[in-house]
Amino acid sequence: MVGTRPVITTDFATIPFPRRPLAPSDQVRRWYENELGWPVVPGTPGSPLSLRVGLRFDVLDVPAEAGRAALRHLTPHSPVAVRGERMRLLMSAGSAEEVPGVLDWLEWGTLPLDLATLGEGDLMEAPLPPEQGPVMAVRPLDTRSNKAVRHPGVPEPGEVRPLPRGRTDAVQGAAVWLRPPEPGGEVEDSLPTLSAMGGGGGAPDLVRVLDTVATQCHRLRLRLRHGGAQPSADL
Repeated sequence: MVGTRPVITTDFATIPFPRRPLAPSDQVRRWYENELGWPVVPGTPGSPLSLRVGLRFDVLDVPAEAGRAALRHLTPHSPVAVRGERMRLLMSAGSAEEVPGVLDWLEWGTLPLDLATLGEGDLMEAPLPPEQGPVMAVRPLDTRSNKAVRHPGVPEPGEVRPLPRGRTDAVQGAAVWLRPPEPGGEVEDSLPTLSAMGGGGGAPDLVRVLDTVATQCHRLRLRLRHGGAQPSADL
């Protein structure tokens, strides 16, 4: 017995179109929003995305050399970014408002210091996620000699992980992570905060960070005043 062939019809309206690959900016946005839960503000075409400051963290913006000296007070999980010759240390949300008072208490308030804060309502350029951009290597600073401590196997200052082909021009001059935030964890627990003054918890003490940064900023200012060379941004 010969059966009849079923009639096969094709309804092109029900066939989904192939998904387009995500643009690099969309990948960055998804990493911050989905992996970290950080609010992202889209930029204009060709400009980097921005992170909304003041909700999950505040930012202390300092010269790279001053920031490097403060790294010893941070935990390995404290996120730190670098852009050009500036270092951005993430602090607990609300800390930006406390910084002037702490500097006054530390008797740094009357001196001009090359540092700034970003708090509620401010934006910070979003560094590329670690898998898309370079992660810079850093050595701790020996405060006695003001030079980087050298350890076997640690990359040379300023050395970065190789970039994927075709992405070198895209990140030149952009912000990069020195210590990237870790997805899936509570980033806030690793941020410097004033509450650490009491010795409770594992968060870094913001007072120690500010005192170290202010001291280094003052030394840099004196060095430049007396004709010293501009410090290198190599980390």
